[in-house]
Amino acid sequence: MQLLRKLLFPISLIYALVVFVRNKLYDLNIFKSASFSTKTICIGNLSVGGTGKTPMIELLIRSLSKDTTVAVLSRGYKRKSNGFVLATNKTTVTEIGDEPYQLFSKFPSISIAVDADRRNGIQRLEKESKPNIILLDDAFQHRKVKPDYSILLTTYTNLYIEDWYLPTGDLRDAKYAAVRANSVIVTKCPQNLSEEDQLTVKKKLNLHSEQNLLFTYLSYDIELKNATSSKGLTYFKDKKVTLVTGIAHPKPLVSFLKESGITMEHLAYKDHHFFTQNELELFRTKEYIITTEKDYTRLKDHVDNAYYISIKHSFIGEGAALLQSDLKQLMNC
Repeated sequence: MQLLRKLLFPISLIYALVVFVRNKLYDLNIFKSASFSTKTICIGNLSVGGTGKTPMIELLIRSLSKDTTVAVLSRGYKRKSNGFVLATNKTTVTEIGDEPYQLFSKFPSISIAVDADRRNGIQRLEKESKPNIILLDDAFQHRKVKPDYSILLTTYTNLYIEDWYLPTGDLRDAKYAAVRANSVIVTKCPQNLSEEDQLTVKKKLNLHSEQNLLFTYLSYDIELKNATSSKGLTYFKDKKVTLVTGIAHPKPLVSFLKESGITMEHLAYKDHHFFTQNELELFRTKEYIITTEKDYTRLKDHVDNAYYISIKHSFIGEGAALLQSDLKQLMNC
C-alpha cells in the first residue's frame, strides 16, 4: 500500500494544486463564505479521519450546554439518506450516520442534524431548533460557511505539518489553511508529554501568536457498556475477547487494551464500515466483543455479546481553561 501511495505522487501534486486554487478563490472573496446570525464553531482537521472530532464535540456539548442552547450539524458520512435530517427518537443509524447517531444517543435533548449542504443545514436548524450556537462537525475544509470560531485537530503522531496531500499522504486541505484556526489541538498525545516535547511541536507548527496551541490525550472508560448492562474492564482479562473496530486508527485502543491485560483477536475494518450479515453472524459466535462507541451504534441491534468502550479528551496543562475562556468570550460577543 505504501508503495502504491508513493507511485501516485504525481496525482497528489494535481490534488495540491486544486486545493491551492480553491482556497485562493475563497481568500480573494471570488468564492463567497456565508456568515450567520447564530454563533458557529467549526471542529475539523486537515487530514482524513482519526483525529478525535466526535469526542471533541462531546466535550464542547458538555461545556456549552450548561449555559446555552446547542445544536450539532454534521454531514452524516455514509448515511443512507439525503438532504437535511433532524434526529428524533425514531431516527436510525443508517439515516444519519454512526457519529451523529452516537451523539444523539448520548445527548437526546440536543438538536443533532445532518446535511451535506452546511448553509442549508444551518438555516434549517435556525428555523426549527433556534439554537444559540451550532457546532459544525468536520467542516474545516467546507469554506462556504465562515464560522465564528474554528478548532483544528491534528494527532501527535501525524502532525499535519509533516503530512502530504492525498493520495500519497493523508492531507485533504493545505497545511497553510491552519492559519484559519483559532485553536489548534494536538490530540492522542502521550499522557506524560513533557514541556520540552510540547515546545518541539510548537516550533514545528509555527502558529501565529493569537492562535492557541493545546494538547490532549485519550482517556478510556474502564466501565464497558452495552444496551442492557455494564462490566468493568478487568472482567474481560480471562475471557475470550474479539476486538471489532471500524475506525481510522485503532492502534491507540489496541495498545490500551493490551496494557490493561486483555488478550484478544482483532478484526479491523475500514472507517464507518457497515457490517454485513455474514460479519454479524461471525460476531455472534464470539464469546465477547469489545468495540468502540461509534462502532457499537452499528452493532447494538444485531449482536448481544458486544460491549463498547468510551473515550474522551483530557487536556494537558492549562488547555481546558484556555479553550473555556475563548468560548466564554465568543458567547458574550
